[in-house]
Amino acid sequence: MSDAVTFKSEDLLEKGNGLRFAVPVLGPHATGFVVRFEGKPYAYVNRCAHVPVELDWEHGKFFNMTQEWIICATHGAMYAPQTGRCVMGPCQGKSLSPIPVTEEAGVIKVHLDQF
Repeated sequence: MSDAVTFKSEDLLEKGNGLRFAVPVLGPHATGFVVRFEGKPYAYVNRCAHVPVELDWEHGKFFNMTQEWIICATHGAMYAPQTGRCVMGPCQGKSLSPIPVTEEAGVIKVHLDQF
């Protein structure tokens, strides 16, 4: 398994579509995603804290209509992009599983080896 997944910084737009990637350590179909919010990248396992389903309602669509919250398409749980903490919905008080991410010299690196 590779220790990191990389993306070009220019491919991750502020409050835009998230970039998905495989998380093999969690199983053959497990995915993660990275989004940009207030200029910084944030990466999480693509799994709702309420029930183990992927969050995006359409491939890469993680933000709600106002683009202020990450939303679960299945039950409407809303998460703070900066922390992954559920602020509204059936999993209030729980959090998404964060994955360490850095950005340097035009490259976003998701550190699967530190997860």
